[in-house]
Amino acid sequence: MDGDDPRLTYRMARPETLSIVHLDSFSAVYHRASGITHLLAAPAPEILAALGEAGQTLPSLMARLGALYTLEDADAAALEARLDELVACGLVSCEPGL
Repeated sequence: MDGDDPRLTYRMARPETLSIVHLDSFSAVYHRASGITHLLAAPAPEILAALGEAGQTLPSLMARLGALYTLEDADAAALEARLDELVACGLVSCEPGL
């Protein structure tokens, strides 16, 4: 994906399709649509929570994460890479904005 395009919107999969259980330093996410359970480590669960159903562009998600957490070395390229991983496993969708 080209996260530099501010028109791309990333959205978490619909909440009713996910079952999330927090386990110490991991989160287990069962994706009902695929039948696969994913084990996620930080920052993936935090990214999912910040995205929500409404979705965010890469710049707005970076700003939201910065407001929620202390990001000493915020890196848009690293965030885009994590988003691409979440898109690849079906937990996040990426759609062109208006």
